[in-house]
Amino acid sequence: MTTPTIVLVGHGMVGQHFLEALAERGVTGRARVVVLCEEPRPAYDRVQLTSYFSGRTPDDLSLVEDGFMARHGIELHLDDPAEHIDRAARTVTSRGGRTFTYDTLVLATGSYPFVPPVPGRDAEGCFVYRTIEDLLAIEEYAKNSRTGVVVGGGLLGLEAAGALKGLGLDTHIVEFAPRLMPVQVDDGGGAALLRTIEGMGLAVHTGVGTQEIVADGPAVTGMKLSDGSTLATDLVVFSAGVRPRDQLARDTGLAVGERGGIVVDERCRTSDPDVYAIGECALASDGRVYGLVAPGYDMAKTVADVLADRTSDSAFTGADTSTKLKLLGVDVASFGDAHGTAEGCLDVVYSDSRSGVYKKLVVGADGALLGGVLVGDADSYGMLRPLTGSVPPVPPEQLVLPAGAGAPVALGPSALPDEAVICSCHNVTKGEICTHTTLPEVKKCTKAGTGCGSCVKVIGQLLPQAADQGLCGCFSYTRSELYEIVRTLGLTSYAELLDSHGREDARGGDGCETCKPAVGSILASLGNGYILDGEQGALQDTNDHFLANLQRNGSYSIVPRIPGGEVTPEKLIVIGEVARDFGLYTKITGGQRIDMFGARVDQLPAIWTRLVDAGFESGHAYGKSLRTVKSCVGQTWCRYGVQDSVRMAIDLELRYRGLRAPHKLKSAVSGCARECAEAQSKDFGVIATANGWNLYVGGNGGATPRHADLLAQDLSDAELVRLIDRFLMFYIRTADRLERTSVWLERLEGGLDHLRDVVVHDSLGLCGELEAMMARHVAGYRDEWAETLDDPDRLRRFVSFVNAPDAPDPSVRFVPERDQIKPDLTVLTLEGTPAR
Repeated sequence: MTTPTIVLVGHGMVGQHFLEALAERGVTGRARVVVLCEEPRPAYDRVQLTSYFSGRTPDDLSLVEDGFMARHGIELHLDDPAEHIDRAARTVTSRGGRTFTYDTLVLATGSYPFVPPVPGRDAEGCFVYRTIEDLLAIEEYAKNSRTGVVVGGGLLGLEAAGALKGLGLDTHIVEFAPRLMPVQVDDGGGAALLRTIEGMGLAVHTGVGTQEIVADGPAVTGMKLSDGSTLATDLVVFSAGVRPRDQLARDTGLAVGERGGIVVDERCRTSDPDVYAIGECALASDGRVYGLVAPGYDMAKTVADVLADRTSDSAFTGADTSTKLKLLGVDVASFGDAHGTAEGCLDVVYSDSRSGVYKKLVVGADGALLGGVLVGDADSYGMLRPLTGSVPPVPPEQLVLPAGAGAPVALGPSALPDEAVICSCHNVTKGEICTHTTLPEVKKCTKAGTGCGSCVKVIGQLLPQAADQGLCGCFSYTRSELYEIVRTLGLTSYAELLDSHGREDARGGDGCETCKPAVGSILASLGNGYILDGEQGALQDTNDHFLANLQRNGSYSIVPRIPGGEVTPEKLIVIGEVARDFGLYTKITGGQRIDMFGARVDQLPAIWTRLVDAGFESGHAYGKSLRTVKSCVGQTWCRYGVQDSVRMAIDLELRYRGLRAPHKLKSAVSGCARECAEAQSKDFGVIATANGWNLYVGGNGGATPRHADLLAQDLSDAELVRLIDRFLMFYIRTADRLERTSVWLERLEGGLDHLRDVVVHDSLGLCGELEAMMARHVAGYRDEWAETLDDPDRLRRFVSFVNAPDAPDPSVRFVPERDQIKPDLTVLTLEGTPAR
């Protein structure tokens, strides 16, 4: 018997899912599978396409596991699309001249971007936003552009706008509909989204269309709109929707819909029983062309079921079109009958235009939840979407009100029925998820959480909470265990750690936003060099990226170190001159420092230069590290003082400066028991006695105040420093991510007594090692500001726009207040009706 041949035309996300489904069902072991791919690279995650502009590489986006094709005997032909189908002869001919005979043909040709038929649309500088190659071309052209316009305010249009803004372009969005995202959100949601996006500095034009692309010679110079206005622009991105790629089907005589799409039945079979169509090119039996990946996956599995067993009852009869995305940093979600088209339905609306939150639930006459729209806060999406079609167990208003604004909501994922679909990408129910115990197990066995990722939070809430103490979905180890692995093995790379000790399904990936900064902190605390060099730069939190604190309007604050609060008049004058010359807001803080606010990112190096030349260095106000060691004036000036608290505070701050930790560290030294420096509210505090120093640890003056505990008393200078060395290194070594010393001490088995045994009495034999580690930190300290200024390559990151390094960010604006400046809140505050 001859081996049957399956030819797949198209290798996008749905095409790859089809191949995986064939492999799971054993079809690849008994059939020849040929894939014709138009693009020069295998299938990649088109949903996450925009993440390319935030550092992910094309290889990072790939959906094809290494060795998958070879392991299953699949023949993949890249950059060689199908050009002709002869159904009578059952052959497909590619652009490269290859001809393949098929027994079964599967069309997964996807869709193509719709470009409005306006004059000038082919001018140089006009792009679509669909493939990695499109993004590479846009990135290159943007280097010589100042302004960009995106035609289309839908999902992809807003992503494209975010990409252009990230490339440094003054960005406009033109949407023909009266609101942004007209398919997904209603007027209220669109208004909330509009205010937020305009607050980010993007110009939005709704209710107008593009009439003409204006060009000077071959290149774009402007755009004429239907309201008679003109936009000057150097670059245009068309993102006005997509159309099914059905031309191959048309040419070969397959039935297509009046408005496009290859007509298929419930088994995704076309008008030719040996030809199937799946994904965005298919017009389903319910008369819809689905533009989402989840329905395409369902179609792929349906066809794979049919090919694995011709008597299969598998069928595609429709799909959930719910969506949850983060666009330009704004959460947007819609589910079910979001626009309230059902007869007799009612809306339950919560709107807070001040904070940019809009929530609407559509409720049927019988009380059933029919759908909803969430803008600005979509945390409840994972719980609400599975409730669609049922009567919620609590009044619907409790499902939209924020915490504290109404009766408490005692509703979580555990209240959902077992048949509730939690992962719509892979159609996985709560019941299927609850048969597993860990997130990696769920992902591996059901694929839930491997699609858009919006269901991961709910999955985590459904799993046994004590089953997996790992740091995150990438590592099964705690932070303290990872610290020991890195320290013991001498690892210096996050990628090396992930590939050698990450969970099996996370290896080879790029990690998550939980573990990357945590591992970055571990590497830094072990002395891994300049914090922004190489891979380390990509691991840092927002503030560390620019060695300064990001403020609410996009400006930065500069906080030079002033150990012990002691500063000479000459240095005070320099701070005043710098603040005056750069127009900064100045404030004396509770930590005995002077903060300067309002600097643009491109001004930071110039400000640092002035401060470093005057003898200042970074105060590390941006880092999870030592902030300040506060002090009173002590014995030197105060008649009650019994020790020199200023000297000790300066010594401690200079010793521990730059020490990276799981959380920020604060300290203080009081010169007597009157406690003017408030040492007992600090992570480690020192109070003078007539016989030396008392050391207190585990204090916290934050949201949950905690008095520090007395660890040791009447210590000499040397004994005090030695115990603090041990305490800090033991904390850094054993604490969880983002865990303050106060929480860590309360969690520590044995509490203060155990801590005293370890760091005072050396019960674990670790003290010599802890002291040596601190000695290495002290010896290896380098000021990050000075290191940056000494290296031209490092300075290149400190620009507002990479393609216009001398241009300031126009969105950073201020207004006067009390003879200084404050952020211009009219750019940030979402004006409109009050919350109701």
